[in-house]
Amino acid sequence: METKFDRQNSFGWLLNVVANKASKDFDTELKKHGLSLALWPTLMCLWEEEGVTQREIALKSKVESSTTTRTLDKLVALALVERRDDPNSRRSFRIYLTDAGRSLKEQLLPIPLAINNNLLSSLDAQEQQQMISLLKKLVTDI
Repeated sequence: METKFDRQNSFGWLLNVVANKASKDFDTELKKHGLSLALWPTLMCLWEEEGVTQREIALKSKVESSTTTRTLDKLVALALVERRDDPNSRRSFRIYLTDAGRSLKEQLLPIPLAINNNLLSSLDAQEQQQMISLLKKLVTDI
């Protein structure tokens, strides 16, 4: 029995097309600020809550711990975050934004909002909410 694959109706392919468009547009805008898309999940986590461990950042951002280590090294080099000793553990650090890292939030958050609005613009308000709701449901299980 042959299974027919229809790319035009493939969830994975369709999602990939939208995700690639969003990533490309967002990375282009972040580069204007000397940043890259790879740094974004960690910055978002720290804007939500500072003083967390690297492990907590990796879990919240759904990024591998080794990738988070490299990302934090880059953010430290850019003077956007700092590692501080964890008072509860001699083997781990707590991660905090610097003033420069905190100040980026106001500058950068409008960028993904505009990109998301643009990507969802062909859907009406109800369809947009439904799309977000369904994607959240999928992400919860990942």
